[in-house]
Amino acid sequence: MKDFQAFKNTRRNFLSNMAMATTAQIVAAPLFARTANRIDKTSIVTVGQIIDQFISEVPGGKLKETVDTLKSGSLNMAVKGIVTTMFATVEVIKKTIALGANFIIAHEPTFYSHQDNTDWLEQDPTFEYKKALLKDNNITVWRCHDYIHKMTPDPVTLGVLKKMNWEHKMINNNPNLIQLSHQTLKDIIFSLKSKMGVDELRYHGTLTESTNKVLFIPGAAGSTTHIAAIKAFKPDVLICGEVEEWTTVEYIRDSRARGEKISLILLGHIASEEPSATFMLEWVKEKYPSISSKHISAGNSLSFL
Repeated sequence: MKDFQAFKNTRRNFLSNMAMATTAQIVAAPLFARTANRIDKTSIVTVGQIIDQFISEVPGGKLKETVDTLKSGSLNMAVKGIVTTMFATVEVIKKTIALGANFIIAHEPTFYSHQDNTDWLEQDPTFEYKKALLKDNNITVWRCHDYIHKMTPDPVTLGVLKKMNWEHKMINNNPNLIQLSHQTLKDIIFSLKSKMGVDELRYHGTLTESTNKVLFIPGAAGSTTHIAAIKAFKPDVLICGEVEEWTTVEYIRDSRARGEKISLILLGHIASEEPSATFMLEWVKEKYPSISSKHISAGNSLSFL
């Protein structure tokens, strides 16, 4: 397991970013209503131009090492239409083709590992099918993960706060720390389910316990970050995207056993970071209004019985 310093200057070391947070808010974009002649035929915009424009607006500029690379296609491809999404799933790719779009901006990996290494997938039927689907339909996929999380404040976190009506409840303008009042663990769970569109949530704690100080860490930041933040900020509840059941979960269980007041809610990785795609949609619409653009939700990958 990487130690806490390994997360410095990356999304996973959210603690350093938290200190620089402001009260900026995200305004959710309406879904694109498709019209056939919306693209400006007199102005060709390439994938590379769009990527360079976005990176130029990110603090610190271009990264030497990043997972934000092309997963298919070409930087020189002329963009006909853009789809933003959490995952470039086969279903999302097919919907992109049906729209006549050819550029997908995804937040998470396309080929089943953080680095999108594919050597180990050669001749795998699912990988080969997906790769061919992209190639045969001239679809370029760019992952925008590290760059969007470098922005201050993090648009992904703020997007969730907006959905929850928590953007005005930040502690010291810190989007990862929320102060509620007169809330139980059950109240927060039911509010998350309703406002984030999640059918069921896993949790650890006592449902009737007063739970007012929230530590929110989206995605899969890892147990080192979770535990360091719990020790630093002493929240009543940690809400995170996902976690290994044998690390953060067991730390919280043992902490409660020794008398600490700390609970856990697992929101799910997709629900906790979906605003990344809606933020990118808003950005694309503002910068390239002549290019057709739409957010396509990848949906929840898991179901519950």
